[in-house]
Amino acid sequence: MFGKIDMAIMGTGNIASTMAKTIKHVSEVSMYAVASRNQDRATQFAKDYGFKKAYGSYEEMLNDKKVNLVYVATPISEHYENMIDCIEHGKNVLCEKSFTLNEEQAKKVFALAADKNVLVTEAIWVRYMPMLAQIQEVLASNVIGEPAMLTANLAYNIKQIKRMTDPKLGGGSLLDVGVYPINFASMMFGDDIVNIDACCTYTSTGVDESDSITFRYRDGKMAVLTCSMDGISDRQGIIYGSKGYMIIENINNFETLSVFNSANEKTAQYKRPRQKTGYEYEVIDAVKAIKSGWLECPAMPHVKTLTIMHEMDEIRKILNVKFPQEEAPEITEPILNVAPEKIEAPAETPVEAEPEIIESHVEEATTAVVETPAETTEENEEPVENN
Repeated sequence: MFGKIDMAIMGTGNIASTMAKTIKHVSEVSMYAVASRNQDRATQFAKDYGFKKAYGSYEEMLNDKKVNLVYVATPISEHYENMIDCIEHGKNVLCEKSFTLNEEQAKKVFALAADKNVLVTEAIWVRYMPMLAQIQEVLASNVIGEPAMLTANLAYNIKQIKRMTDPKLGGGSLLDVGVYPINFASMMFGDDIVNIDACCTYTSTGVDESDSITFRYRDGKMAVLTCSMDGISDRQGIIYGSKGYMIIENINNFETLSVFNSANEKTAQYKRPRQKTGYEYEVIDAVKAIKSGWLECPAMPHVKTLTIMHEMDEIRKILNVKFPQEEAPEITEPILNVAPEKIEAPAETPVEAEPEIIESHVEEATTAVVETPAETTEENEEPVENN
């Protein structure tokens, strides 16, 4: 029934370029089309990477009936409208992180996708990587005993990039960089969170620059997470247990896993398997889902995207960071309680359960909503290494 999936890229920035380089080596897809708001840019991109079609508007590309799967590589602020347009045209969607500006937008996207019977999945690449299963297996093996706490950090010196500090573009460290430490905590400890604490420094435009986040879990575990757009970090994730600890180098693109005993002696090390760019796994999973008739990918089911978006909504409430596209968020008691679960293969649209509100610690904040210039950027996505 299916041959190669005709794939299109929406956007022509850095992350789109990385995806284009990747899918050259993915036999399951055809490099069919690219779309930009600028015809010259689209034409050059198509020439550089070997796409058959180059469109000077997103609408033109979406009207092409051959396009089956669209990779959305636009600024976070545009993801919602871009995905809605794709779904309305019957296209399957692989959308970059952060999926949307907030949970409400994500729910609407998934509801429409279910109605139109198309796949929509978030391209948070670490969720699809083979090494994730290995890390989880080592953690479950009891080699470090009972896990008690984890730390994870990610920081890049990228505040000079306009979209990072522009509230209209979904700017701030949290949605662009912090999404990785948060996903790391979710993948290791699940999401049965009963309390969130957070604080941050602010840019002159009012978005978060450097964030410190603490999750407390129902079973007594704790996760301490940091992210920043104003510096370089070691990108480590460390999980502490009763008999030892494990260090994961680069939570944004797993490199090695090292296991240490109670005497701080390294007892084992695992290295990531060879990969093209790391993006190939999400593409292959999306193709498999399309061919199987699934509306989500098992590696990143809709409930997980909603969970992460909800957690980030609650963190932004604490930090008093809001975007012009949103109503001012009403400060309520966070946080959701969605237990992690193994998902084999969704046969139909998942149930998007409303998370249970448990408890939160909301600090008094006085940060004002800052007026921002009317100018917006073209397709300017996530920096390549913190893709």
